[in-house]
Amino acid sequence: MITQDETATPKTIANRIAELEAKRAELELGGGIDRIERQHASGALTARERVTRLVDRGSFEEVGLFARHRATYFGMAGRELPADGVISGCATIDGRLVHLASQDFTVAGGAAGETHCNKIAEMLAMSLKTGSPFIFINDSGGARVQEGIDSLAGYARVFYNNVMLSGTVPQISLICGPCAGGAAYSPALTDFIIQTAQARMFITGPQVIKQVTGEEVSAEELGGPQSQMRYSGVVHLIAQNDEEAIQLCHRLLSFLPSNNLEDPPRLAFNSRVRPDPELNHVVPVDAKVAYDVRAVIQRVVDSGDFLEVQAGFAANIVIGFGRLAGRPVGIVANQPCVLAGALDIDASDKSARFVRFCNAFNIPLLTFVDVPGFLPGVQQERGGIIRHGAKLLFAYSAATVPKITVVLRKAYGGAYIAMCSRGLGADRVLAWPTAEIAVMGAEGAAEIVFRREIDSAEDKDKRRKELVNEYRETFSNPFMAAGRRLVDDIIEPAETRSCVVRALESLHGKRELRPQKKHGLIPL
Repeated sequence: MITQDETATPKTIANRIAELEAKRAELELGGGIDRIERQHASGALTARERVTRLVDRGSFEEVGLFARHRATYFGMAGRELPADGVISGCATIDGRLVHLASQDFTVAGGAAGETHCNKIAEMLAMSLKTGSPFIFINDSGGARVQEGIDSLAGYARVFYNNVMLSGTVPQISLICGPCAGGAAYSPALTDFIIQTAQARMFITGPQVIKQVTGEEVSAEELGGPQSQMRYSGVVHLIAQNDEEAIQLCHRLLSFLPSNNLEDPPRLAFNSRVRPDPELNHVVPVDAKVAYDVRAVIQRVVDSGDFLEVQAGFAANIVIGFGRLAGRPVGIVANQPCVLAGALDIDASDKSARFVRFCNAFNIPLLTFVDVPGFLPGVQQERGGIIRHGAKLLFAYSAATVPKITVVLRKAYGGAYIAMCSRGLGADRVLAWPTAEIAVMGAEGAAEIVFRREIDSAEDKDKRRKELVNEYRETFSNPFMAAGRRLVDDIIEPAETRSCVVRALESLHGKRELRPQKKHGLIPL
C-alpha cells in the first residue's frame, strides 16, 4: 500500500509549485521579450500593461491563463499560444467590479480563434451575472485563419453576448491596435469606443478595396480615429496613446452606474449653488449671431467638468456627461456655431442613440435648445431625414428618466418638438427671456401670414419689417408658450444652474409606467 508520505513529500510539492511559478511566468511573457520590445517600439503598451494601468493595484484576478486551443491544421498542432492570445478576468476600478478582456498582439498578432473568443464570451457572461461593466481592449489582426469556421463561430458567440449585455451593463471598447474585419462588429455593439491615434479599425482594408473598386486609400484615411469619428461616427472618444485611452475610460466610467438596476454614482457636493451672472451674456439676443453652446454647458455643470462624446461627428449637436450637485446627467444641446444648430441625419442619429443609452442606465437628461429646424436639402430628404429625425422623437418619447429642457433661443417647428418638448414628455421646461418658440422664424412666418398685405404696400420692405416685428412680438417669445403651459417657468439665465439642480432633486424619485410589450419599433 502506497502511503501519502511516499507520493507527496514536501520536496515534491515544492517542485510542483516551482514548476507552476515558472510556467506562469513564461505564459505571462506572452509572445516573448522580442515581441514585447517591438510592441513598445511602436509606442504601444502590451496587453498586460494595459490591464495593470487600467485596474486598481493588485485587484486583477486572471481567468484562463492556461487556456489552450485545440486546432491541428496548418502547423497549429502542439503550438502553444500563451493565454490563447487574450488576457481575461475581473478586477476593480475605483473600487467597483469590472470584467475585461485584453487582446495580446505579441501572441500570433492577437488573432482570435475558438478558445480566444470563448474566453471573451465567458467574461461577457460574467459581467451579466454580476452586474458589472465590461471593458474590451482590442489589438488583433483579425480571425485566426488556421482555425477556419471555428473562429467565425467564436466571433458569433462574442457578438451574441454583446447584445445580451446591451442595456444591462455598460460596455466600453478600447481600440489600441488593429481591429479589422468581423472583429470590428464587437466594438460596434458596445456602448462607447475609445480609439488611439495609431489604431486602425475597418471591415475591409485598403488592399481589398483596391482589388474590388480600384480606389486607393491609406489605412489611416480609412480606419484611423479621425476618419472613424468624423465620417462614420463609430468612435466616441479619441486618445493620443494607450495611457490617455485608459484615463478616458476611467473618466467615462465615473459617470456610469455598474448596471441598469443602479443609479449612477453621485459624488459628494457641499458647495452652495449660486447664480452665475456671466450666463446672462453668453447667448447673443440676435438669433443670427452664432455662439458655442459648450460655454453654456460648462457654466451650468459642476466645476465646468463636461465630457463631450463624439465631438468630431455631427458637430451641430453636442452630447456628453456632466454633473449637477454631484449627480451625473446626460446633456444634449444644439450647437449654433455649426449649421446654425439645425438637426440633420447624423445629428438625429447621434443624439437619439445617446438618449437611449442614458435612459437604459438611469441617467437624467438635460437638453439645451437653440434650433432653427431640420436641415433642408435634397440630400437630406433623399437620405431619409424623416426616418432619422423620427429616431430622436422616438428616443425622447420612450425615455422615462427625468427629462429637463432649457430653451435658450430659437425653438422652431418640428425640431423644437424633437428636442424634448413638453409634448415628448419633458418633466420640466425652462426658458430664457431670449427664447423664441414658434412654428418658424418671424421672417419666414410673416411672408406666409402677411403675403397679401406686404404685396399691396407701397413700401414693401418697410411694411415687411413692421409685420416681421409684429409677428415676433406676438409669437417669438417664451410668454405665449408659458401661457399655454408648454413652458413651466421663464428664468434669468444666471439662475439656470440653481433651477436645474432643484428640478433634478425633485425628479430624482420619478417613476413612469409604460404599456407592456416586448420592445418598441424604433425607425431604424
